[in-house]
Amino acid sequence: MSSFTDSSLVKKFGELNNTQQSIQTLALWLIHHRKHSKTIVQTWYRELEKAKPSKRLTFIYLANDVIQNSKKKGPEFSKDFGHILPDAFTQASKDADEKMKASLQRVISIWKERGVYEKSFIKQLKRCSGGSHGASTPPAPSTTHPDTPKPPVKRQTSETTVVKAEPKKVKKSEPEFSLRQEVEAMGQQLPENVDAEDLVQRLSDLENSASCDASVRERIAALPPEVSDITHLDKTQDRESAEKLSDKVDEAALLLNDYNRRLVAELEERKKAARMLRSFILSQQEHIKVTEKNLQDYKDKLDKVTSVRQELLSHIQKLPDLTLLPDVTGGLAPLPSAGDLFSMPTL
Repeated sequence: MSSFTDSSLVKKFGELNNTQQSIQTLALWLIHHRKHSKTIVQTWYRELEKAKPSKRLTFIYLANDVIQNSKKKGPEFSKDFGHILPDAFTQASKDADEKMKASLQRVISIWKERGVYEKSFIKQLKRCSGGSHGASTPPAPSTTHPDTPKPPVKRQTSETTVVKAEPKKVKKSEPEFSLRQEVEAMGQQLPENVDAEDLVQRLSDLENSASCDASVRERIAALPPEVSDITHLDKTQDRESAEKLSDKVDEAALLLNDYNRRLVAELEERKKAARMLRSFILSQQEHIKVTEKNLQDYKDKLDKVTSVRQELLSHIQKLPDLTLLPDVTGGLAPLPSAGDLFSMPTL
């Protein structure tokens, strides 16, 4: 687990993206370093101000994840975020479209339903985000990313109860393609120019990818069973043992989330390498076709030259033999002059 520094914190905020995996991974890391909550919240707000309008919503989702999942460990983040959330929602709502504003209202509604903050503070946040006092937004079962569909069962980490949510049907607008199908579909596209050295380098880099990292896989295999077996919660007798178990679970989650992130990145790299390889193969096939056509043209030209050469040899053979002509080494009689040719003969 990486240590906490201001530079590492800014770097992690810079690497944050609008995916549930990225938000949850960073939230767990922040919660683990909750003793620096004031610094974290101040840096979070500065980065939100500098972020593009489309990314500010991601910072709000991150705050939502940290606030809700850190309550079992202490109220530090709830209090520290509470001082700055009105300004944060004001910043997030600037230059925001209707869809983004609705997402901000949805986060506030979740906090209202779950009693994260008092009603008066919720009303203040709604005003800061451009919403009305009585505006109602649809409830969401998510505790981390309000716009991400969740499984029908949500297990709270601080309790042993299971809360069942209504199943949510997700409409699939497009079919899911496997990597092989996606690469094969590229056969209908024009090949890109791929440098052979770049392709070799990308394929070499895949040899050091996450799936080949034996040390991390050994660490995952060596994780204690209590981090994945929920029955160990029944064996917890006091607060100290529960906190130790919680720390183990957090460390295991960070390890697994980081490894999953690397696997996702590796999958993307493999897709890019497969696309490059497919484009390289297609370009080579096109090059072979052009070369074969040029070769056939040269063969046709060679056939023509050979035919002309045969005709020339045949013509040469039909010429008279110069050795059979009379010897003219002594010279021929001089030709008549013009006067001789045009003079009138005498009668």
